[in-house]
Amino acid sequence: MNSPIPDTQWKPNTTVAAIIERDGRFLMVCENTEHGLRLNQPAGHLEYGETLLQAVAREALEETGYAANPVALSGIYLADKDDSSGITYLRFAFVCQADGQPLRSQLDEGIVEAVWLTPAEIRARQAMWRSPLVGRCLDDYLAGQRLPLASIYHHGR
Repeated sequence: MNSPIPDTQWKPNTTVAAIIERDGRFLMVCENTEHGLRLNQPAGHLEYGETLLQAVAREALEETGYAANPVALSGIYLADKDDSSGITYLRFAFVCQADGQPLRSQLDEGIVEAVWLTPAEIRARQAMWRSPLVGRCLDDYLAGQRLPLASIYHHGR
């Protein structure tokens, strides 16, 4: 990025995403955004006082109704927002397990529905992706990319 050094310390927006597979299908969310209906993994921002693992479990529950248990880190991604805002996202994508049925039916504001889709169905909806990270996270998961959760250390949490 060719920009002058800012007067204050620059910080990316830290986000988490849950990659949840069951029987060859992935739990995805359709959400209303400023750019219309978009498809994404259950994802959202790290909140103050949370660990990354707490954040991904919370976001999955809020957006899908499913209790998600993180079992591995699939990847860490840095991506600029596709506009002139200067916003950059630092995404931690977690492989999660979600058993049974949703624990709640009330989903986060803006979430239209949670759906189970095959990789082919997700790719067929590329024009709806919230960001290119949707496809990259899916590809990395399908390639078997996994890091142990022990590689994440939360000091003082």
